[in-house]
Amino acid sequence: MDELTHAKRVLEGVLLASHEPVPLDEIIKVFDPPVPTETVRLLLADLTAEWKERGSIELVQVASGYRFQTRTEMQIHIDRLTPEKPPKYSRAVLETLAIIAYRQPATRGEIEAIRGVAVSTNILKALEDRGWIEVIGHKDTPGRPALYATTKSFLNDLSLRSLSELPPLAELDAHPALELPEVPQEPVYPEQGRIDDVNESDDLLAPAAPDTPPALPESADAALFEISDGDAMTQPASPTVH
Repeated sequence: MDELTHAKRVLEGVLLASHEPVPLDEIIKVFDPPVPTETVRLLLADLTAEWKERGSIELVQVASGYRFQTRTEMQIHIDRLTPEKPPKYSRAVLETLAIIAYRQPATRGEIEAIRGVAVSTNILKALEDRGWIEVIGHKDTPGRPALYATTKSFLNDLSLRSLSELPPLAELDAHPALELPEVPQEPVYPEQGRIDDVNESDDLLAPAAPDTPPALPESADAALFEISDGDAMTQPASPTVH
């Protein structure tokens, strides 16, 4: 076995043994003597191509690094091993998540201005507990409201490398749970750092509404996991990771 083939088998073993995505800088550390970064990238590309031929498992790059996962079409069969159904999130939860994903960083008041109803504290807590959003700072306005943004875990669960891979809003318009009404625009907050390592273009952070929405009644959004036809959706199924 030549050195490159051996290095590729090492990569394969390391990634198969990991339960989490492995960043490139961590992958490089497994080699002694060191292997050039560009060579590791080429070996990863070769592995990706090899596993495409095997049908059920694939090597993918997500926001946090590289990982092996089952293909999406296999999920329905794997789910039969675990009878527990994934939680279903209400339309209110998904609307809030979509607004944060496409308008981040966003304050609670800005989310309310877009949705047109008050955002229950339980909604934001549910998304934070799920690891999909986090507070990345505070807006420099009276009250210093928290600024919410999506996390790398959110991207990992959707098998995305960066926010630029989110589908265009035009593709979501057909789904009423993810529609985002037009709102007045204001400048993006340039001082706020992005939560992913990839330098996204400014147009990915669409300006949000002013943080002074009119007084809104508290909606019935506290029932986060209430399931009713047409009003709730199952959370995105994360591919099974190996």
